[in-house]
Amino acid sequence: MIVLGIDPGSLSTGYGVVSTDDGRYRLLECGVLRLNPGKSHPARIGEIFEALDCLISRVQPGRLSIETAFVGRNVQSALKLGQVRGAVIALGVHRGLMLHEYAPREVKLAVTGRGGASKEQVAGMVTAMLGLGSVPKPLDVTDAIALALCDMLRNEGNVSLPKAKGSSRRGNGWAEFVKASPDLVVEPLKH
Repeated sequence: MIVLGIDPGSLSTGYGVVSTDDGRYRLLECGVLRLNPGKSHPARIGEIFEALDCLISRVQPGRLSIETAFVGRNVQSALKLGQVRGAVIALGVHRGLMLHEYAPREVKLAVTGRGGASKEQVAGMVTAMLGLGSVPKPLDVTDAIALALCDMLRNEGNVSLPKAKGSSRRGNGWAEFVKASPDLVVEPLKH
């Protein structure tokens, strides 16, 4: 199964494409759509729609995972984010993808084991879970990858994690991975 995770934004939209074809997580592609703030909001939504439509044609995901809307202090920002989400959801439905929405806390809990994890902790665990050599940048990208991983954990559950460093056992679950890989667990920053 291939899952496309989307971290929507009106100026920066992260995406991550993760596969489990071989019984293990594999990052196929990731990136960020950076949009020109000088363009109108409808024009930026159109760019997001077109870019993601091309991506879907290229990678052929079966599912789309997107972050749920959150209520912020700035009503205009929330409305613009809602419009971007609407365009992404409409595209997913139009392309026949199974669509799942996840709250940020749910994604953090699925990927790090803590619903209150920092973005940096999520990025660290995404990197560890996929066996990447470095953390994908910016955090919009790792958030999108985390959405795809969350969807896989919630809907497939039988995918094994990459081997922990120095371990000869295959990980069978999140708790086992964390226990076997304390060097890969990112602690929250102290303020």
